[in-house]
Amino acid sequence: MYDEFFGIEESEQYAFYRVPKLLFTSKRFQNLSTDAKMLYGLFLDRMALSQRNGWIDEQGRVYIIYTVENIMESLGCGNKKAIQLLSELENKANLILRKKAGTGEAQSDFLKKFTAVAGNVDGHFLKM
Repeated sequence: MYDEFFGIEESEQYAFYRVPKLLFTSKRFQNLSTDAKMLYGLFLDRMALSQRNGWIDEQGRVYIIYTVENIMESLGCGNKKAIQLLSELENKANLILRKKAGTGEAQSDFLKKFTAVAGNVDGHFLKM
C-alpha cells in the first residue's frame, strides 16, 4: 500500500553525495551558486578515489582529476556551464586550486578545506 515511501529498513541503502552545510549557511559562500556547491560535493566524493589511485603531489596534497567532460556528464550541463562552475569554485569562493597540466595530460584540481576558507565557523559542526 505504501510502496512509494521509504521504510525503516530502506533508509540507509543508498549512496549519497555529501555537500557541507557550511556552504549554505556561511555568509562567505552566500554568492556561490547551488550548482557550484554541488560540484564541490562531487569533488569531495572523488577524494577517496584519488587517494586510492595515489594521486598525491610532492607536498602531500591529494588532487582530483575531474575533467570538464566529467562535470558536464555528472551535472547534465554544457561546456560553458561546467567551466563557469569551476571558475566560481576557484575565483569566487577560493575552494579549489587548478594546476595546469602538460600537453595531453589531465589538469589537477586541489580542494581547499571549506572550513579554512570560511574563517570562523563556530557552531557549524555536529556535536558528538
